[in-house]
Amino acid sequence: MTVAPVPSVVATDLDGTIVRSDGTVSSRTRDAVELAAAAGAVVVIVTGRPPRWMHDIAVQTGHHGLAVCANGALVYDLRTETIVDSHPLGVDVARELVQDLRAAIPGLGFAVETVDSEFGHEPAYRPRWSTDGALVADIETLLSRPLAKLLARHEGLDSDALLARARTVVGDATATMTHSSRDGLLEISAAGISKATTLADVVARVGHVAADVVAFGDMPNDLPMLAWAGHSVAVANAHDEVLAVVDEAMASNDDDGVAMVLERLYGADRY
Repeated sequence: MTVAPVPSVVATDLDGTIVRSDGTVSSRTRDAVELAAAAGAVVVIVTGRPPRWMHDIAVQTGHHGLAVCANGALVYDLRTETIVDSHPLGVDVARELVQDLRAAIPGLGFAVETVDSEFGHEPAYRPRWSTDGALVADIETLLSRPLAKLLARHEGLDSDALLARARTVVGDATATMTHSSRDGLLEISAAGISKATTLADVVARVGHVAADVVAFGDMPNDLPMLAWAGHSVAVANAHDEVLAVVDEAMASNDDDGVAMVLERLYGADRY
């Protein structure tokens, strides 16, 4: 693949990549994103987050274009705050996944992110974030409408171990499985859906191809996107699997690694 010398598209993950450990986006990173946009680059946020967690990020980054959310299941317009495309996990498939995974990996608790960005979980599932307004119910009630993501948490396994065990149960033709944390959380999307597939659609709509894209990430759910993009960059705090495959590793999220690369690519010299 011939890579564009100055990328026409910037695709970046959020948490652990441009979002710092304290949950903020630095002013330097915001300025670097604006620098890229001012140079004519299309900026696309590509995240595992659901749309309901995107408003504050739009404010912090000053970005009001499109975001790929829920690991590729949803495309969200930050300007209008509406979902403009979706790739749902079907209810029947989700029911089979829950049955098979629970039988093979005792101790799992399940949660759902619906296509319309609502969250619900079983009583046994222990969220790691505020879930005010979440539906707490049995799995049959939770699986009553198409999902953006099915989530499975195990309190006795880390995310790498859980993903490895789950992949022995569920094939790629059934669902896409990944993770974006280290605390025993498995993220499941429709088969064939990833950050890469949906980003490719978004990029094609604006007349660009993979070679025009610089992508930034830190966790296994970023791997398809990083493999697809013309130039891939990991922050220093990234998962070992990510660091092993990217074209370039930069400083950590807390040290504005993404901003450093954007400044280099788009010509800032004030730092």
